[in-house]
Amino acid sequence: MVYKFSAVLEKEGKYYTALCPELDIASQGKTVEEAIENLKEAVELFLECASKKEISERMTGRSPLVTTIEVKK
Repeated sequence: MVYKFSAVLEKEGKYYTALCPELDIASQGKTVEEAIENLKEAVELFLECASKKEISERMTGRSPLVTTIEVKK
């Protein structure tokens, strides 16, 4: 089975953090690519170890919407 999840990345100091908001799983890496690969590995490990119930509970109602806003100063 193939799942499709979101990945939100931020630079924090020398590293990039990557978050999968649907599952509340995070990882990091020295580059964007490394952070994404590490997040994929963390999600795959979770999916291998978690029960169907836990996967379902984490995914229920979580569908992030990411957009931009403009603010005047």
